[in-house]
Amino acid sequence: MKFAICNETFHDRPLADGFRLARECGYTGIEIAPFTLANYAYEISPQRRGEVRKLAADHELEVVGLHWLLAKTEGFHLTTADPGVRHRTSEYLAELTRLCQDLGGTILVLGSPQQRNLPPGVHYQDALRYAAECLRAIVPTLIERNVVLAVEPLGPSEGDFLTTATAGVELIRLIDSPAVRLHLDVKAMSSEAIPIPDIIRAERGWLRHFHANDPNRQGPGFGKVDFVPIMQTLREINYRGWVSVEVFDYTPGVERLARQSIAYLKECLGKCETEFRASDIKL
Repeated sequence: MKFAICNETFHDRPLADGFRLARECGYTGIEIAPFTLANYAYEISPQRRGEVRKLAADHELEVVGLHWLLAKTEGFHLTTADPGVRHRTSEYLAELTRLCQDLGGTILVLGSPQQRNLPPGVHYQDALRYAAECLRAIVPTLIERNVVLAVEPLGPSEGDFLTTATAGVELIRLIDSPAVRLHLDVKAMSSEAIPIPDIIRAERGWLRHFHANDPNRQGPGFGKVDFVPIMQTLREINYRGWVSVEVFDYTPGVERLARQSIAYLKECLGKCETEFRASDIKL
């Protein structure tokens, strides 16, 4: 199983120092928030894109892709009734697709609840239709650039659109492209009534990317969620993608969060493998 960490975790230090610490902790992937490079993707020059890609490679890190896609931006929205805004959003997501490939990544994680929440007067089914139209428009660019858009359901505390994994899959089905798949996030899944392992099993055919965190907004192992059954389920479904640590509350300290999160995930994975070997012996 491959472990990555989101680069905004290292917000308190230069990009190179963050990459260096990530690699020292044992991560082999880095997931990038575009706003850590510039407020808008259009502002990131080809030269800068090449520099960041090389910097990751120099630190033996694979760029997983991008997340926080629309953070720090204005004028974009997926579920608005305004076709001009939706068109502008599609164009910007296409540029993010190009940025993703230029950096060496293959995944766009679409969370950005503020830019997809239901505008006043827009009903949910209309919002689904608008969002599908907006995202379908970038499918040719996704395919051309060999990038997958991973739709991220988020809990009701963060928004009112795509608040369950099932809702995320509903949108994906409407778009109907292998270039659009599902992202699952532990913090978000914790808000559902269904146990997290059951959600993972139910949506295994759609799953493309995974975020490890806790409902307390800190890293895995810093809260009450037991990751052993989660890692066991990912192993059970033969998940081959990244498990990427995403943190929002840095109170314990950036270095402690980075080091202990991956150590805990590896510990949980080790317990799964021990249990698997023990079951083989019993058989």
